[in-house]
Amino acid sequence: MALLHRAELRPTKLELLVGWLPGRPWFAGEAGAPVTRVAAYRFDDPAGAVGMETLLVRAGEGPVLQVPLTYRGAPLAGADRFLVGTVEHSVLGRRWVYDAAGDPVYPPALAAAVLADAGQAEEYFEVDGVRQVREPSMTLSGSRTDRALPAGPVDEVVDGDPTLIRAGGVELALVRRPVPADHSAAGRLVGAWSGQDGPVLLAFAG
Repeated sequence: MALLHRAELRPTKLELLVGWLPGRPWFAGEAGAPVTRVAAYRFDDPAGAVGMETLLVRAGEGPVLQVPLTYRGAPLAGADRFLVGTVEHSVLGRRWVYDAAGDPVYPPALAAAVLADAGQAEEYFEVDGVRQVREPSMTLSGSRTDRALPAGPVDEVVDGDPTLIRAGGVELALVRRPVPADHSAAGRLVGAWSGQDGPVLLAFAG
């Protein structure tokens, strides 16, 4: 489960992406244009220390882009290549924001969704000691396979569309520009949101 805070972020996550996205090889859209949120989903960090949120966004009138992010309370050693930037969180203080593809907490969570249909984390607020659940903005559907989930550090990330994440003997392909879900891989993750014509492919296992 993902505990959310009613807080201000400076800059906001979308403002941070305005400058970061155009430098990605898979970027499509208007460089420098406002980035708008289409939908989002979260995974759980079993240790409860790292936030994991995947944003579906557009830059200007461009196509939908999939941007998984991790939020940390301190810099991640050796991950400068994947740093998106820092934000000031009015409750949690400074947060370091990373492209999740290079964060070791992300591949096991993505693999669980792709290969074991683990789904997304339930999001909630605590208000006066009462839990208020936020309705998800999209649905996820994975596969149920008997394949082992990765453990240990990320071995290699090949940025592109898809972005290839190799960890613990598993190769995951993260689709940066989601396409109609007609992929026939044994392990795959598809998603849908309001206004979308049909499910789109978000990730699959190699």
